[in-house]
Amino acid sequence: MLQPTRTKFRKAHKGRIKGAATSGATLRFGQFGLKAMEPDRVTARQIEAARRAMTRHMKRAGRVWIRIYPDVPVSKKPLEVRMGSGKGAPELWVVRIKPGRILFEIDGVSTTLAREALDLAAAKLPIRTRFVERIAE
Repeated sequence: MLQPTRTKFRKAHKGRIKGAATSGATLRFGQFGLKAMEPDRVTARQIEAARRAMTRHMKRAGRVWIRIYPDVPVSKKPLEVRMGSGKGAPELWVVRIKPGRILFEIDGVSTTLAREALDLAAAKLPIRTRFVERIAE
């Protein structure tokens, strides 16, 4: 699973996801992509599940790019612990997704296969997404 080797700070604030994506909003590598339509946090496990579903359906043909990286730690307190006594230990890693962000890109497969693979990947994610295609130049 994806996670940073080290970070400047061990724990992060929750934060809010405001506005639309400016960076990472267009296709850069592949012919087809999966674009986020709403803001949310996506965990490293969800990214890995989506990647596995995609590559398995494509039978490892073509190429896949993951355009997001979970670099925000989410802390959690243990079960049945009383309030107070500080913030919990880092539990998982997430990426904050803004609407319009490209999550995955695919190349080297047909349009129908790419659409099916990205639909399977979208089912593993907690946000609404859209299939996007590069316009032929």
